[in-house]
Amino acid sequence: MPTQAATQTAHHDAYAASGVDVDVGNAVVEAIKPLAKTTRRTGADADLGGFGALFDLKACGYRDPILVTTTDGVGTKLKVAAATNMLEGVGQDLVAVCVNDLIAQGAEPLLFLDYYASGKLTVENARRLVSGMAAGCREAGCALVGGETAEMPGIYNGDDFDLAGFALGAVEREAVLPRADVNEGDVIIGVASSGLHSNGYSLVRRILAEQHLSYDSACPFDTQESLASYLLRPTRIYVKSALAAVRAGAKAIAHISGGGFIDNMPRVIPDSLNIRLDITSWPMPPAFVWLHKNGPVSGVDMVRTLNCGIGLTVVSAPENAGAVEQAFAAYGDKTWRIGRMVAPTPGAPRVQIDNLTKVFS
Repeated sequence: MPTQAATQTAHHDAYAASGVDVDVGNAVVEAIKPLAKTTRRTGADADLGGFGALFDLKACGYRDPILVTTTDGVGTKLKVAAATNMLEGVGQDLVAVCVNDLIAQGAEPLLFLDYYASGKLTVENARRLVSGMAAGCREAGCALVGGETAEMPGIYNGDDFDLAGFALGAVEREAVLPRADVNEGDVIIGVASSGLHSNGYSLVRRILAEQHLSYDSACPFDTQESLASYLLRPTRIYVKSALAAVRAGAKAIAHISGGGFIDNMPRVIPDSLNIRLDITSWPMPPAFVWLHKNGPVSGVDMVRTLNCGIGLTVVSAPENAGAVEQAFAAYGDKTWRIGRMVAPTPGAPRVQIDNLTKVFS
């Protein structure tokens, strides 16, 4: 009769032969534990290995907190990362797409968890991806407290992999955004993006293929860096600057992600108001002009698919706009006054963008 140890070894060998190596999975966990520890913050110790993560809201000084949750993924930007073996940045992207949604509710990010799935796990690739997540968590001030690493041959092939993230934040009840006092005449401030962020990459990849450009081609719109490095610029994390802007009087924040201005901005304003922007009020980054011309992509599709150089929009009373802008500037974020809240007029869209054809002719 085989011993228990021999039976377990046979089971392990059979599972490994099917394409799943439990030992590699365990090695991944050990490799990323030191990275998680670098994200420790008050309320969480960021140790990995348990079945769940605990957070002490009282230790953070919350009196009457509302919990806010978000979940998101990096999308087909992962195809670029896999093809170029440039993995660290998409780890930060994953954190950014989640925590930037939290701040649209005025919430401070507290915890982050990830889901990483691939056809074949390697310790080095997992470590590089999680190092980017840890960097993003440190920037956002939240603890990386766990997640799931899955090896799924047959679901993912070759170098394909997927990432998903989950973030938990908290905000005092009276400070939840958007505020109820968003009014006609309020100023709309645009905060610069760091590039394409994590949206529209299926469109971008199609345009690059039609233009016969590979990721190692010279960048056609920025001679200072390679095409791959531009495409993989990590999404800007706005947590510290946006929370400072809230303290300075910001009334509403929209994260300009999938859906661009058209779909995201109405989510944070009253139904009784419309938005009017002037697209000439900020400098359009050359990448977006190039994509428009070489797609070709209509101006309407540009502002509904891509961020066009604006990562956040912020609503402020005119008298507080200067303080809000200074809050972003203190953290290195560029801002422009790009529009205002207006009363609806018959037949007008919720988001009216003036001078669209001047920029995207």
